[in-house]
Amino acid sequence: MNWLDIPDSFTARVIARCGTAHPHVDLNPARTALVVVDLQNAFMDDAVGHAVCPMARDIVANVNRLATTVRATGGGVFWIKNTFDARWSNADAMLSPEARRRRIEAMAEGSKGQALWPELDVRPDDEIVRKYRFSAFLPGTCELPDRLRSRGLDTVLIVGAVTNVCCDSSARDAMMTNFKTVMVTDANAAMTMGEHQASLTAFYLMFGDVMDTDFVIQRLTRAPDVNASDTG
Repeated sequence: MNWLDIPDSFTARVIARCGTAHPHVDLNPARTALVVVDLQNAFMDDAVGHAVCPMARDIVANVNRLATTVRATGGGVFWIKNTFDARWSNADAMLSPEARRRRIEAMAEGSKGQALWPELDVRPDDEIVRKYRFSAFLPGTCELPDRLRSRGLDTVLIVGAVTNVCCDSSARDAMMTNFKTVMVTDANAAMTMGEHQASLTAFYLMFGDVMDTDFVIQRLTRAPDVNASDTG
């Protein structure tokens, strides 16, 4: 599957602005966090989901590979759980009564929909963080930024679902609150490949870096003296 195809002219614009095709290629493993956004039953289980994204089931293996590598190289793994918050009235106002009911049932604290997808490799030393808006980095709505900073983590690998909503919102806010931000192309999922690629391309042009799973793992596990100009 072709997870991202960026035109050469777009890459040239990034190089002209950043001086390199990958501004965050020199990943520091000890300062890197894997942020797994909303890989919950509500978005993956046809029986209980209210907004199921079938592609999300296809990225689980890559997410687990990344989690294993981040742990092994000294970083942190954070599993984000989208959770219903009645105070977000505008979100409900944009839904039909039936869609609103399904969303509340699927995202309520303690519900099966709110639970993480069972095939994810969640370990006891990982952190689970609830968020109450699309973005996990919106001030006042999620503890994630404070938890990251308390552990000295300043670089985030954004994965999960869906690419163009919660993942993109989280990634943009992360960049704008001073985290080095990478969206992992084949560990994000959207309702359509068109939405997925458009979101990643727009993010890459201005907000941060994009890499695939293999390249991220290579950068995290490289020898310290590897030339940082190597873009893979």
